[in-house]
Amino acid sequence: MTKLASASINTFGPSPKAIESPSEQIISLTYGQLQELIRGAIEQAIQPLQDEVTALRATVAHQGEEIASLRATMTSLESQQEQDTTRICCDIAYDRQRLARLEHPAKEPGKTETSRAEKIERYLAARPDHKASFETLKGHLGIGNDLLSKTITALMAASPGRYGITKASGDKRKRTLVMLPK
Repeated sequence: MTKLASASINTFGPSPKAIESPSEQIISLTYGQLQELIRGAIEQAIQPLQDEVTALRATVAHQGEEIASLRATMTSLESQQEQDTTRICCDIAYDRQRLARLEHPAKEPGKTETSRAEKIERYLAARPDHKASFETLKGHLGIGNDLLSKTITALMAASPGRYGITKASGDKRKRTLVMLPK
């Protein structure tokens, strides 16, 4: 029975040999020492993260500078593109005008039309009322309706605002060329 009692006593508590193992030794520290150990461990664990955050902030700042530079370059290129587009559009418009003038040249009055216009001008200046019907002018110049029309157009283009065309008072189909006062 003594063996049984000693065996049961031994099972209730740890053996003295187990307490003496190096991993389970009791260490006593003051509150300040424990606080200093914790602070050191935290600083040691945080330091790589702080270094990484510093490196990332430097990368972000560098990328911000690059973005600003790219935006400035893009603005400059857009401005240059707008200038080029405007210049090209103006060139196209000028080319179209030149082509239109080449395809449909403006006809200047010839010597004959100019001399006929001068005859009409002298004829109207010599008349007291400064008027003449188209039939009278055709007879005076010895030409038809189409040549008279070209001559009157040349006369009015040479002296804008100096001549006018009115309808005859008796017959609305007949027209009259009038020299207006200066």
